[in-house]
Amino acid sequence: MAESEANIYMENENYPIRPADAGEKPKTAGNKLSQKTAIAGTILISAVVGGIFGFMGGNIAPKTAGILGSKFPQVFSGNSKNQSGTVTRQTVIQEDSGVIDVVKQSTPAVVSIVISKDVPKIPDFFSDPFNFFDPFGGSGNSGQSQGGTQKQRIGGGSGFFITADGMIVTNKHVVSDPAADYTVITTDNKEHSAKVLARDPINDIAVIKIDGSDYPILSLGDSDSLQIGQTVIAIGNSLGEFSNTVSRGIVSGLKRNLTASGGLGQSEQLTNIIQTDAAINPGNSGGPLLDISGEVIGINVAIAQGAQNVGFALPSNQIKKVIDQVKTTGKISTPYIGLRYIPVDETLQKENNLPFSYGALVLRGQNLTDFAVVPGSPADKAGIVENDIVLEINGTKIDENNSLSSLISQYNVGDQIKLKVWHKGETKEVTVKLEERK
Repeated sequence: MAESEANIYMENENYPIRPADAGEKPKTAGNKLSQKTAIAGTILISAVVGGIFGFMGGNIAPKTAGILGSKFPQVFSGNSKNQSGTVTRQTVIQEDSGVIDVVKQSTPAVVSIVISKDVPKIPDFFSDPFNFFDPFGGSGNSGQSQGGTQKQRIGGGSGFFITADGMIVTNKHVVSDPAADYTVITTDNKEHSAKVLARDPINDIAVIKIDGSDYPILSLGDSDSLQIGQTVIAIGNSLGEFSNTVSRGIVSGLKRNLTASGGLGQSEQLTNIIQTDAAINPGNSGGPLLDISGEVIGINVAIAQGAQNVGFALPSNQIKKVIDQVKTTGKISTPYIGLRYIPVDETLQKENNLPFSYGALVLRGQNLTDFAVVPGSPADKAGIVENDIVLEINGTKIDENNSLSSLISQYNVGDQIKLKVWHKGETKEVTVKLEERK
C-alpha cells in the first residue's frame, strides 16, 4: 500500500512524494514487479476514465453552459446587456465609437461665420482692450475718440454646407444685419466672403453662399421620428471663438414653444422645437444638431439664460421646404394670410367671455397702422374682420401645439386653404388663397 500510495501522489504534482514509513522493509525484486503492474494499471484506468469524461463533456457541456448562461448571463453570455438591461462596457465603447465616427464625418461640413462691421473707432485705453481706467493713476492715452470708423468683428455664429457649390444654412439672427459683412471659415482655416441669399421672415433660418466647389455636405434627417432620450451631437463655433466645438447629449423634450429674445431687443416665436441637454453656447447658433447616424435633425437656435444644459434647435423638417425653395429659385417664398392675432386659451376665454378656448383672435396692434387685417391681404379678401376667431385651418385646430403661423407655413404660395371662423356669433367656413409675403 505504501508504494501504490506513493505512485498516486506522484501523478498529482500538487502533492509531495510521501516517504516510506520508518521501519519499512527494503524493496525486493518481487516488489518492483508489483510496482510496474500497479503503474500500468493506473495508466489504463486513467485513460478509460479520461475518455469517458471527455465524451460527456463534449455532449453535455453546451447544454450545461446554456443553462448556466440563462442563470448567470453576466458571466456566461456574450451579449452587450444582461437580463436586467444593464449596459456593459462593450456597449459604451460602441456608442463612443459611433459618436467619434459622426464627428469625423460631419465636422468638415460645419463652418464658422464671422460677423464684421464698420463701427466708430473706440478710445485706445493704454492699448489694453480690457482696461477702461488706470487704477494706479498712470498717464497713457487721454481716452478721447479718434474719430472715423473701422472694420471690427462684432459677432460669430455657425452653419453647415447643404450643397457642394457652397450653399450654407444658418440662423437668420446670425446674418440679420444687412449692413454687416459675413466671412465663412472652413475647417481648413480658409476664409471666404459670404453672400446672404435669403432670410426667412417667419422661421429663424437663412441661407448664405460662398464661392467654390466640392464642399462636403450634411444631409437632413427626419425630425418627426425623434425620441426623447436619444443621443444627439452638436457642432459649432462655441462663443464665436472655439470653432468646431463638439458636445454630446440627448433629446430632452419635443414640441417646445417659446419666445426667444436677442441681444438687440429683438424677439421671435419659436414653435415645435427640440430641447436638448447638449451644451449649446452663443456662437453655436446655426450649427447642426446631429443624430447618431450623422444626419441633421435640428439647427441649434437658442439657449435658456440662467439654466444649465437647456438648449433648443429648430427641427430639420421645418427647414427642408425653405432649403428646397432656395436651391430651386434662389429665394424664400413665404405664404401669408394677412392677420394680426393673439392665441386664445382658457385664461383669455374667461377674461373676455369668449365662446372658445382655442383659436386665433384677430386684433389690431398698439399703433394706428397695426391693422388687425392687412388691407388687400388674403384674409381681407375672404371677409375676415377684427374680433373674429380663426378656429381651424383645413380641419386642424389652432391651439398651443399648432399656431396659426406654423400651420400657414406648411403650405405654399398659391395654395387654397379652408378656414373655420367664428364671426359675429356664428361659425362659418371660408376659402383663402395664400399669397407671398412682401
